[in-house]
Amino acid sequence: MKKQTLFLGIESSCDETAAAIVAMDEDGRGEIIADLVLSQLEEHAAFGGVVPEIAARAHVEAMDGLIAGALQEAEIGLGDLDGIAATIGPGLIGGLITGAMSGKAIAYAADKPFYGINHLEGHALTARLTDGVAFPFLMLLVSGGHTQIVLVKGVGEYERWGSTIDDALGEAFDKTAKLLGLGYPGGPAVERAAAKGDPKRIRLPRPMKGEDRLDFSFSGLKTAVRQAGQALAPVSEQDIADICAAFQLAVTDTLEDRIRRALTRFQAEGYPGDAPHALVVAGGVAANGAIRAMLTRLCAKEGFAFVAPPLRLCTDNAVMIAWAGLERRRAGFDPDGMEISVRSRFPLDGNAAGLIGSGRRGVKA
Repeated sequence: MKKQTLFLGIESSCDETAAAIVAMDEDGRGEIIADLVLSQLEEHAAFGGVVPEIAARAHVEAMDGLIAGALQEAEIGLGDLDGIAATIGPGLIGGLITGAMSGKAIAYAADKPFYGINHLEGHALTARLTDGVAFPFLMLLVSGGHTQIVLVKGVGEYERWGSTIDDALGEAFDKTAKLLGLGYPGGPAVERAAAKGDPKRIRLPRPMKGEDRLDFSFSGLKTAVRQAGQALAPVSEQDIADICAAFQLAVTDTLEDRIRRALTRFQAEGYPGDAPHALVVAGGVAANGAIRAMLTRLCAKEGFAFVAPPLRLCTDNAVMIAWAGLERRRAGFDPDGMEISVRSRFPLDGNAAGLIGSGRRGVKA
């Protein structure tokens, strides 16, 4: 039996508190031993979005119990662990502090190495756990806080090819749902309404479609949704369904254009490795059926493998954080010291030019 390395992962960057135990064998294959996630959806639903102070308190209340539960589910003690990995950014600072301090305390008390993990790196590497994807590959990250196209060359080696210049796609879904009175979270609500609508009744813009640069923009699309709603006011249930269908089609068309150009660039730059290369999708918006269907068709046409980890591992979770810690350990990265700080801004590609959220402390993600 091959020796396994066991890591505890802790995730608390936004509105899910999560703890997981993940193993890696000597050949780099992974196994999920325990996976616990506590959603704060009910706490934030009334506000139409995440309230940082409420999120931080909820993380504090839930963290110890979730970690203990993960250890119990895995039937191990702290002494059986080989390392601790916790998200240190990007995200809401209160939640990040809770998770990182918990991880550091356990690492110190149990004399185990501690790895501070970039949340986005967790997303980037998950497909290697679930599908054994080889480097290099492309990742489309679409979530409430991030919309990016990233070239994943290896552990710790990332090039951001495209990002949003304003709203993230998940944020655009949430704001569209709020404008139409569909509640929170917006992604599932908009998708349900869109299934009953006519996507061609209302024409909405496709921001940045056709441009050579691989960036995204969704703020204007959100504004167009508001204007469509005002023009039809008072809106009927069918009006709402048609607007949602038009919005979803505009998003899908825009993503298809951006990703096709990214795949073409990848092929033109001639990256080595076994064919077919992969496009990996991650983030909560990856749950959208229309987007997944489009990406599946596009990759098949362009000769790429389309890889979408299970939905529970596309949204925020601690499995991806534990796995990123294991990957960094195997790649020879040193553990982090207890002095490492959490970072609300933590770009995956530190050399990428800032497009959104830039300021004195740098680009957000």
